[in-house]
Amino acid sequence: MRRTRVLRRLLKKYRDNKKINKHIYHQLYLACKGNQFKNKSVLMEAVHKIKAEKIRDADIDAQREARRAKNSVRKDKRSARKQASVADPVAAPKVVKEEKPVAKPEKEEKKPKEAAKAKPAPKK
Repeated sequence: MRRTRVLRRLLKKYRDNKKINKHIYHQLYLACKGNQFKNKSVLMEAVHKIKAEKIRDADIDAQREARRAKNSVRKDKRSARKQASVADPVAAPKVVKEEKPVAKPEKEEKKPKEAAKAKPAPKK
């Protein structure tokens, strides 16, 4: 009973200090009641874990929204370009990349294998 009271006091203090909201408070209160936390430190770790998970989820949601916005802008640009080319195909600018000729390095001629293996004549 003492442990339960300690954990409930800690939860109440966290809720009053706005460290946790009422939903997290209720979830953890029921977990304390169900004897899931051995002591205060385990309960504090659970609070930190839940808060970190909420922050991570918020970051992922923000990234998802940014990616969707970026893709919608790209899609709008692409559709505008397509509409312009369908409406007036002559006036639509065609993108043509000019390829510059690349100078190929000249290859050195290889000596025949026989000439490389031939031994010099002995001196007299």
